[in-house]
Amino acid sequence: MRNIQTPCALNTMTQKKNKVYNFALRKLRTGVSGAFIAVSVAQAQQPLPASVAAAGLPAGHMPLTTASVAYAPHRVYDTKRGQFIDFETLLVDAARTDVLFLGEQHDDPITHALEAATLEGIGRRRDHVVLAMEMFERDAQRPLSDYLAGTISEADFLAAARPWPRYATDYRPMVEYAKSRGWPVIAGNVPRRLASAVARAGLAVFDTTSLGDRMLAAMQFQCPKDKYYDRFSDTMGDMSGHGPTAPKTPAERDVVVEKMYQSQCVKDETMGEAIASAITNGPAGTLVVHVNGSFHSDYRMGTAERARQRLEGKRVTIVSFVPVADLDTIDAASQRSLGDYLVFTLAPAKPK
Repeated sequence: MRNIQTPCALNTMTQKKNKVYNFALRKLRTGVSGAFIAVSVAQAQQPLPASVAAAGLPAGHMPLTTASVAYAPHRVYDTKRGQFIDFETLLVDAARTDVLFLGEQHDDPITHALEAATLEGIGRRRDHVVLAMEMFERDAQRPLSDYLAGTISEADFLAAARPWPRYATDYRPMVEYAKSRGWPVIAGNVPRRLASAVARAGLAVFDTTSLGDRMLAAMQFQCPKDKYYDRFSDTMGDMSGHGPTAPKTPAERDVVVEKMYQSQCVKDETMGEAIASAITNGPAGTLVVHVNGSFHSDYRMGTAERARQRLEGKRVTIVSFVPVADLDTIDAASQRSLGDYLVFTLAPAKPK
């Protein structure tokens, strides 16, 4: 363990104007094909702010106005019971935990709709909720918090917080719902520039970094060569690459992968620390909903493991979203080790 003692510190569903993102689950089909997710948006039938569209829409995306009544085909599998369950049962169970990981595939729109519905479902059952996100980095916490508090505009927030390219469609609904409830939103990730520096030079970069930068990462790092390392290395695949700087030998590849793994661990430790801090410093009964790429929480590894190490005695629940081509031929049992609940979604059709 590397221990550095430094301070750390969303077309036509109309509702009354000025009601912000009131997510409602309309119809559920028990363990079969999916749910109707109704999403009501502030200023119905009005376009989203230009700043949001500019900052959050991918190239070529159709213009956004309001959220819609959307059919979200999915099936939920409870790995402990060994059976499919309905979405509302998942919500009942999830609301009983202390930390809820939502492990996503970043490019799956149904996953994002169901994540928003999950957050709303938790909100119907729990008062003290914190939304924590991989998609915001620690140095974006101030503009994020200022926006939630209403002291800066959404345009200013987006300009300062470096949102992910698909923020408007994928993550804004969750942030806006949290804002409407007065919940904190935690920018949990290490800044990309620091993660990139570690990927190039290893953990030694923190021996010489400034105090300000050091506070943007976790206090402690663990990077054991365990099953998580094996998964990471396998995922990296062939690192030989091209060009004069590409690794030429297996040994050189191992060095490159190890530094990249250290960068991955820094992300996991930083997000895990943020989750633990939200629980420790929050009101009694706080539940943290953490949104991240599934690699960070699948098999209860990565960020999930780092958070659990810091939260002895707290219940940590893993939900893994798994896009599939066919919801009728799922071999869920063979994937049960991914987490506590598997939410299989109908993957978008691939362009021909």
